[in-house]
Amino acid sequence: MQSTIPVLEDIDAARVTRQEASGHQRVYLETYGCQMNVSDSEIVASVLQKAGYGLTRDPEQADVVLLNTCAIRENAEQRVRRRLGHFRARKRKRDRHLKIGVLGCMAERLRYKLLEQERLVDVVAGPDAYRDLPRLLDESAETGQSAVNIQLSREETYADIAPVRYGSNGVSAFVSIMRGCDNMCAFCVVPFTRGRERSREADTIVDECQALFEDGYREVTLLGQNVNSYRHGTCSFPDLLNRISLTVPAMRVRYSTSHPKDCSRELLEVHRECPNVCNYIHLPVQHGNSEVLERMRRGYTAEHYRALIARAREICPGVSFSTDIIAGFCGETEAEHQDTLDLMREIRYDYAFTFMYSERPDTYAARKMRDDVPEAVKKHRLTEIIELQNSISLENNQQEIGRIHTVLVEGNSRRSDRQLCGRTDTNKMVIFDRHHYVPGQYVRVRVTGCTSATLLGVPVQAI
Repeated sequence: MQSTIPVLEDIDAARVTRQEASGHQRVYLETYGCQMNVSDSEIVASVLQKAGYGLTRDPEQADVVLLNTCAIRENAEQRVRRRLGHFRARKRKRDRHLKIGVLGCMAERLRYKLLEQERLVDVVAGPDAYRDLPRLLDESAETGQSAVNIQLSREETYADIAPVRYGSNGVSAFVSIMRGCDNMCAFCVVPFTRGRERSREADTIVDECQALFEDGYREVTLLGQNVNSYRHGTCSFPDLLNRISLTVPAMRVRYSTSHPKDCSRELLEVHRECPNVCNYIHLPVQHGNSEVLERMRRGYTAEHYRALIARAREICPGVSFSTDIIAGFCGETEAEHQDTLDLMREIRYDYAFTFMYSERPDTYAARKMRDDVPEAVKKHRLTEIIELQNSISLENNQQEIGRIHTVLVEGNSRRSDRQLCGRTDTNKMVIFDRHHYVPGQYVRVRVTGCTSATLLGVPVQAI
């Protein structure tokens, strides 16, 4: 499963353009799903700008509406379908020249339904076809017919395209280092929608991070379905992380997502030796029972995962963990569910991104297993997981009160322009009064209070 920090499924949370540019037609981009989709939308924006298109953050002003989609869960697909229906109704009633396109994972998986059965879209482009978007839009405009390219590639990495970071806060940026996934977890559709793994050439990644720093950015998140399996030539992921750390020592470096079966001692040692590599790892466990993990085809046991966490805490004292957890996977018993709760109590994650199992067509689970856990049971187990994690998160945050953290200021607090927000090295969000501080600045903040999701503090000094 593609891990998500955070998931963007609701329309009010969808990423839209923050910068506009003139062009012969205006494009509105709306992004759903994971950080990789946000990064992909920045690539799409770059491709279309070079082709003469402008960008707009107002869908009512757009000549072209593109939805970059996620196919991880059925709920996400249904929300995208409703949004497509809204734009299609607009086109029929008052704007017949509007072009509607679907990009990304859902586009690749549901091409026939979107184009032929439901006639919701004019353009469909899969994750490896973004260079072809100008041609597809021209073809649809000239012929009045739908245009499609969902061909997957074993080479495409978009390494030569400079993203237009329209969704960025100007402080933190995403850098895609690889595409695709070879893991074939039983529940996950990503290998079918994004294809096989391929890694970018290391120099292009390091150069992009350097350029971002020179442009004022102070944090990057390296992205891949499984960054731990990054390899280009002799350069492994720990090698790449070390190179970036040494090249841009004043830039914070994070990454997502890390697969437990590939999280090596070498990687943990990079965390220990490189102060700008954040002391935080998103390490999806998915479940706390070894038999369920075997059915999921995850490649590790619960015991192996516990040992990995212990080794990480030994090598990197104070390291923070978040995770992904699925409730109600095929055949899950109440005892197996309790094993997940026990693992959570033991490891004490700072965050957990939790999901109710949703069968995805073409996956191993859909072909070989029965989705036999009743919906009501899934919901109850998910609720138990969420409630337990909320209590653990609150207890973890209460232990932070009185401590001083270095916070990278990201921008205004959501609730008040008089307050700023930023993250600690361990990825905890901190809210504090603005004073004279500005985004992109490092500030030492003493924690004075908390909720289960946020730390509250007072600034001590700028760095």
